[in-house]
Amino acid sequence: MNLRSIIGFAAIAAVLSCNTTKFQTSSIKGDRLPINTEIAGDTSIENYIKPYANHIEKVLDSVLAYNPSDLVKNDGDLNTPIGNMMADLVMEQANPIFKSRTGNTIDMVLLNFGGIRSSIAKGNITTRTAYSAMPFENEIVIAELSPERMKELLQYLEVAKTAHPVSGVQIRVDKDFKVIDAKIQDKPLDAQKNYFVATSDYLQQGGDNMNFFKDPVHLYRTDYKIRNAIIDYFIKVDTIKTVKDNRYIQIK
Repeated sequence: MNLRSIIGFAAIAAVLSCNTTKFQTSSIKGDRLPINTEIAGDTSIENYIKPYANHIEKVLDSVLAYNPSDLVKNDGDLNTPIGNMMADLVMEQANPIFKSRTGNTIDMVLLNFGGIRSSIAKGNITTRTAYSAMPFENEIVIAELSPERMKELLQYLEVAKTAHPVSGVQIRVDKDFKVIDAKIQDKPLDAQKNYFVATSDYLQQGGDNMNFFKDPVHLYRTDYKIRNAIIDYFIKVDTIKTVKDNRYIQIK
């Protein structure tokens, strides 16, 4: 650095050190701006987005399949047609992805009762139907659970006493909801084996207090949203066929 530069820096430093001016806010004023129908729309913006809005509406209302009967989430004690369909379609749609990446297959599926956000009425099923039933951006993940975690999973169901959607399992509970026996893929639960359980990323992180999903032996992501799996399934099957069955029942 030359002498001229040194003198320049010194001069600037001297000016800054002598500047003791303090600034204070004199006042703060706020106005409430209501957003209502009295505000005129911007025609240029409305005309710009109209083609996109019309396209989205067309996609949402496109018919994917037919549903022969009303499907409601309260149609059963421990398993329901709509819950069974949700769990089965996750198994069917995610299993090929998981197998192609790992060489393994999904043993069972567990979702949550509250995750089904609407019923599915009899008649044509559209993309909008899928968005109504599953409005969340939840992804399908597969958690490898140890025998101890599998035991906690069954204990959770005993306490919940709720029709949480399941697939790949056969569970029987007594009048007090205690598990009498449990089979996975038609085989008794093996206390020495890890199991691959498909669920949503929300539940895997402890949603609905499903803490047994946390810290699995290994976690596999599918990059496949449940809603997309629902849409793909509807397109594939054409007509919905689902019923209550004996996958999760109470023996009284």
